Amino acid sequence: MSRRGLIASAAAVLLIGGGAAAVALLVPGEGAVAGGGATPLPPATAAVQRGDMVDTLTVSGVLGHGAERPVVNSAGGTLTALPAEGAVVRRGGELYEVDRDPVTLMYGPKPMHRTLELGVSDGADVRHLEKNLKALRHDLKVDDHFDWSTVNAVCAWQKAAGLPVTGEVTKSQVVFLPGEVRVQALRAATGTTVRPGQTLLTVTGVGKIVTVQLDAGRQSLAEKGAPVQLQLPGELELTGKIAAVGTVAKPAEDGASTVEVRVTLDDPAKAGTLDQAPVSVELQSETRRDVLSVPVEALLALRAGGYGVEVVEGSSVRVVPVKAGIFAGGRVEVSGDGLTEGMRVGVPAT
Repeated sequence: MSRRGLIASAAAVLLIGGGAAAVALLVPGEGAVAGGGATPLPPATAAVQRGDMVDTLTVSGVLGHGAERPVVNSAGGTLTALPAEGAVVRRGGELYEVDRDPVTLMYGPKPMHRTLELGVSDGADVRHLEKNLKALRHDLKVDDHFDWSTVNAVCAWQKAAGLPVTGEVTKSQVVFLPGEVRVQALRAATGTTVRPGQTLLTVTGVGKIVTVQLDAGRQSLAEKGAPVQLQLPGELELTGKIAAVGTVAKPAEDGASTVEVRVTLDDPAKAGTLDQAPVSVELQSETRRDVLSVPVEALLALRAGGYGVEVVEGSSVRVVPVKAGIFAGGRVEVSGDGLTEGMRVGVPAT
């Protein structure tokens, strides 16, 4: 078999990890055919190109709605109603019922820790309650003070919600969560007796996101706001952006440490009804600007070590040693003395 035939039949060894690849080829000599004589022209050539190259790393993720959050009950009695799994509950909506009294969702960064009533000390929790009442179209001034305008607004809300009208708000009536939620799972059944401190259901965010448990050693590859490519089941390809990168490493089952990376979809509707589905996430691991590159199959392994390319100039062929850089999109970054943009290098026939 000819030297170029050996090259054409040799497989490119793809080193999966950051999209890296290398071609390991046995070359009889540099500038000569085995047995002597001039180097024959290769069956095909490709241009040396100059431009930007982006190396990538593909990792596994899960398409869902993010981390589950428990909804902790503060009422005691009989559980008389629960939402359906997958239901979305918004501000002022009912999360569940105890003794036929609804427990309402309101938005706030922290759980309620006390009863809010006339005479209670000023605090951020009062302000959050008033902001919710205002958003539910009840008339009051929003501040940190629980005054008579707050009492009147609470009474109006309780009447509209079907709660006993008392003018005070207890932990058994309201659950504060950061925003609207989607019911992920039910942890109790209607008709059972429930107690304070019991988790009755778990919720997630409403929007679909992809969650990746990324090896902590590769955290630098995930930059907030960076674009990513996603491949879902059924060959469905989507795009997204990194929304958050965890800062605390957590131990994984294999003994490694990981950080959580969350990716939002540019067009969530394209994901359809998929939930808890495996996803391949392509991260940009390295970008090289204004570099020379050749097709991966143009690389030759030199007898003395390292790599080279066959530069074709008219009817002559010479081997130029090169240093290989990153691999991306079937090309490899190369640098070497005398190598310039536009040169033709030998490649196997296609």
